[in-house]
Amino acid sequence: MPAEVFWILEASFQPGREKEFRILVDEMVAATRANEPGTLNYEWSTSPDGSECHIFERYMDSAAAMIHLATFGQKYASRFLEVLKPVRFVVYGSPNQDVKNALAAFNTVYMQPVGGFSR
Repeated sequence: MPAEVFWILEASFQPGREKEFRILVDEMVAATRANEPGTLNYEWSTSPDGSECHIFERYMDSAAAMIHLATFGQKYASRFLEVLKPVRFVVYGSPNQDVKNALAAFNTVYMQPVGGFSR
């Protein structure tokens, strides 16, 4: 577990973009599942009132997170930001400096592990 990197991104919906959101989610989930074996979790959830989205992502290590971030930047970032407005980005685990540099624009909060376990 020490090498794992995971995060929760909280975002609000841009008005009138619900249809584009569903298309984007389906496309990103399918591409991540098919092309990123180092992605351990990739889960999108929405609030009951449809005003916000939480995205939970977990990677086996920083290299796997960087593969995802590179793909996101090349293929999805502009569409993502047209549909969703990032509100809070919290990172857990052991991200390396490359991951931190890649996430710098999101005003990211980094939490430090102090105890616990995963099964």
